[in-house]
Amino acid sequence: MTWTATQPSLTCATTVHELLAEQVAADPERRFLSFEERHFTRREFQERSRATAAALHSLGLGRGDRIALMLSNRPEFMFLWFGCSILGAVEVPVNTGQKGELLRYVLEQAKCRALVAETAFWAQLEPVIERASSLELAIFLDGVPQHRGRVQVTGFEALPTTSAPPDQQLGGDAPHAIMFTSGTTGPSKGAMMPHSFPLVVGEITARNAGYTHDDVLYNALPLFHGNAQFLSTIPALLSGARLVLARRFSASQFWNDIRANGCTEFNYIGSIIPILMKAAPSPADRDHAVRVMVGAGAPKDLFRPFERRFGVRLIEGYGMSEIGIPLQTMSDDTPPGSCGTQHPWYDIRLVNDAGEEAADDEPGELLVRPKIPGAMMLEYFGMAEQTVEAWRDLWFHTGDYLRRDADGYYWFIDRKKDALRRRGENISSWEVEKIITAHPDVLECAAIAVPAELGEDEVMVCVAPRAGLMLEPARLAEWCQERMASFMVPRYIRVMPALPKTATERVQKFELRRQGVTADTWDRTPPAATERT
Repeated sequence: MTWTATQPSLTCATTVHELLAEQVAADPERRFLSFEERHFTRREFQERSRATAAALHSLGLGRGDRIALMLSNRPEFMFLWFGCSILGAVEVPVNTGQKGELLRYVLEQAKCRALVAETAFWAQLEPVIERASSLELAIFLDGVPQHRGRVQVTGFEALPTTSAPPDQQLGGDAPHAIMFTSGTTGPSKGAMMPHSFPLVVGEITARNAGYTHDDVLYNALPLFHGNAQFLSTIPALLSGARLVLARRFSASQFWNDIRANGCTEFNYIGSIIPILMKAAPSPADRDHAVRVMVGAGAPKDLFRPFERRFGVRLIEGYGMSEIGIPLQTMSDDTPPGSCGTQHPWYDIRLVNDAGEEAADDEPGELLVRPKIPGAMMLEYFGMAEQTVEAWRDLWFHTGDYLRRDADGYYWFIDRKKDALRRRGENISSWEVEKIITAHPDVLECAAIAVPAELGEDEVMVCVAPRAGLMLEPARLAEWCQERMASFMVPRYIRVMPALPKTATERVQKFELRRQGVTADTWDRTPPAATERT
């Protein structure tokens, strides 16, 4: 596939609801969305989205209002998302795992005027909604909680849906959504995305994966995350494909769902690849229609074996909520483990800690800026200083270390804040994790830095074993000693039933760092021997 920065777009739309209208005009009765036993044609999906917009408008909500959505994967989430677009309101998807002060922080930081949620999350919401000063309305699906206070609580199902929502004329640069960073390293920042952002990111994905109207895209990732919205839903609309929505990812049900729905594509995150590979090989491994899987973080040593075992092509990329997808696999000969090459719709640089251009194979921080309008976020909402800091020197600073090889392929090394330094050596937590995750009894691993007695860092790993298996830390340390440089071998090993995660399956390293060396952590090097290690 040949890319050019001036390539004609797949759509004339400037908003997601205009894109939907294009598809309705082309073939209104073509099925667009399937969720369990519920199915919606393009026309039905548009009608439900417009009715949802009318319901929100009946409460006085409209253009510019920020509306938080705290729902699990279900069609109503998508109707609300598109309904917000129709109104010109700003969607604020909320991680359903949030609670307490962090949940209040998200509502407050985004200055949400309204919240739409499932009653299943009332226990998390009740303690915080009165303390979110901008919140006026709380609208609930599946029942109405009993609540007395400043915030008006009502039921969504009882709202009128027959009046026509106002016809908003929105440009691609108008605010569309505020998506909060995953918060794996500390307080989240809300990335304000323009209406053109999902269209740009969706087009990159649809073109690169070669989607057509014959494809069936499967999404099991949470809809409050950009992956599900911009890398699954929008590419499906752009290409005329059908979207199958699952409640959540289930390793035991994954291939059954894929077969039952005739799916041809799936978006993965890195941890899914080893989980699927660790299932017992079966003659049914290729009994499916999937031809391509799009994602990031597939372990290098599992990349080709996964493709061969399941008969699929993996397309890797590098992206963030703030910047879209500036790097992606764009040819079949991309080496496994690489993020791919530079996409022509972006300018990128790698710079060392002195701000100088990094040479080939020299680690450097990735800096990005767009060549076309709307390909990146507008700002960190309500955080002017953080926005300016991220965009210093007119380049967005990703905070990630990558390297570029002589052939122009980019390789992820580590988050700058996740890098470790031990005995004068720089260590990639990512490399430590990949080696340990290759152990047959390890399901997942997170490497973190903990303070050393003599300064700098000690390496600590938190590991979760495969179901039903036991892990002996000493044996795991021996495995490491055989496969990594001595300075990389963890001093501390903590075996845990499961690693703390966000709802998007990202390990919360900040929580592991907060806990530090716990009473159940195994120490490879007794303190008295530290100086001799």
